[in-house]
Amino acid sequence: MSEPSPEPQERTFLVVVDNTEELHVALRFASLRAKKTGGRVALLYVVEPADFQHWMAVEDLMREEGRQEAEAVLQKYSAEVQEWSGKTPVFYLREGKLRDELLKLIDEDQSISVLVLGAATGTEGPGPLISSLAGKMTSDLRVPLTIVPGYLTDEQLESLT
Repeated sequence: MSEPSPEPQERTFLVVVDNTEELHVALRFASLRAKKTGGRVALLYVVEPADFQHWMAVEDLMREEGRQEAEAVLQKYSAEVQEWSGKTPVFYLREGKLRDELLKLIDEDQSISVLVLGAATGTEGPGPLISSLAGKMTSDLRVPLTIVPGYLTDEQLESLT
């Protein structure tokens, strides 16, 4: 008698959580795609390191405040992702430089299958993370990069997914 074959690995859509306007479209797009494909959304929040090495107590306090803020932000967006995708998202909370931590996470976690970022709507370009990843850093990614235009409405996102 043969053993049942293992279930295929769940598709994970990774979204970088930041304080940009375009985050909403990236979250919604990833959530809707996850729902339609039986996948899951993962949220990455990176706390940039404080540069107060001269005063360790101040640096520790700033690190703890950053962590508390990150946890609150992740909880806030978790509810939206759960509503849209039907599943609780996976959280990743890291400290360091955003681009470096993002690339490390993608390399470490083989369940991540797509990186979803929202493009800025201003005249300055799509945003620094997208610019660096879509440019010379593209070869460092082992997963597809999906860039969602930041101006899309919820109705447009529904029709695209």
